[in-house]
Amino acid sequence: MTARTFRAEGRRAVSSRRPRPGGNGWLGVAFVAPQVLGVIVLGVVPFIFVIWYSFNEWRPLTGEMEFIGLDNYYRLVADPTFSASIIASLLFSAGVLVLNLVIAISLAVLLNRRMKGITGFRTIFFSPVVVSVVAWSVTWGFLLAPDGGINGALAILGIDGPNWLADPSTALISLVVVQVFKGVGMNMVLFLAALQSVPEEIREAAHLDGAGPWRSFRSITVPMIAPTILLTGILTTIGSLEVFAPVQLLTGGGPGDTTNVLPFFLYRTAFISQQFGYASAIGVVLFAIILALTMLQWTTRRRWVHDEV
Repeated sequence: MTARTFRAEGRRAVSSRRPRPGGNGWLGVAFVAPQVLGVIVLGVVPFIFVIWYSFNEWRPLTGEMEFIGLDNYYRLVADPTFSASIIASLLFSAGVLVLNLVIAISLAVLLNRRMKGITGFRTIFFSPVVVSVVAWSVTWGFLLAPDGGINGALAILGIDGPNWLADPSTALISLVVVQVFKGVGMNMVLFLAALQSVPEEIREAAHLDGAGPWRSFRSITVPMIAPTILLTGILTTIGSLEVFAPVQLLTGGGPGDTTNVLPFFLYRTAFISQQFGYASAIGVVLFAIILALTMLQWTTRRRWVHDEV
């Protein structure tokens, strides 16, 4: 066989192994099409309508719609309730983010051990994640009542507990605690998986070099689980800015506007005050805040997520 014939046979063999154009492409499209279609129909299209409604005064009960331009947004700027809602949302989100990540990492470190009964403890800490948010909120409503379980336990210690959900100084903190214990189990599982992927050889080398437990955790473990910290930070921030059910069931946005977070303010504006155009403007601003905070976390990742390229 000549060299030319050998090369020709090689080209024919390679071409015979190549997938035919469109052979598997339509199969891939078929797999992703339901998800893409769902995002477009249930996400993109409704959001476009929300943006359009925010430029209108819409009265769905009478079917009237009047284009008013940016008036709803000008009204938001001058609305003190809207300003209070932004402050409440940001404080709530910051509290949930910090407490959730700190507790989740601490639990993951404690449960990342091989000992008898550790699986049961993991299940206990994760179980609130699968509990209905309504049932979870109602249960905490009984615990945080003036004569509820928490104040009853404090009374045994000789402490007169406050009215947790009606006191402006404790209402938002109480909601933060309720939200943190509801979702901390999910982040704990993510951190536990990340910790188990850290090579034990690196920890042993650090120990031989004289690094203590805290120095080893701070200088080795945290940098290696930084991608998981980024992921959980983004998801926790988004979830905390979308909270609604605990506010509705526990405080109703009060006392005053201390817990009147943006999703609850949007709900009251749309379905109680029937101001759907104004509520649409609130929704657009809420989306912009979530997008801005997410992009801020994402763009700063190269400073502390050390395996970024």
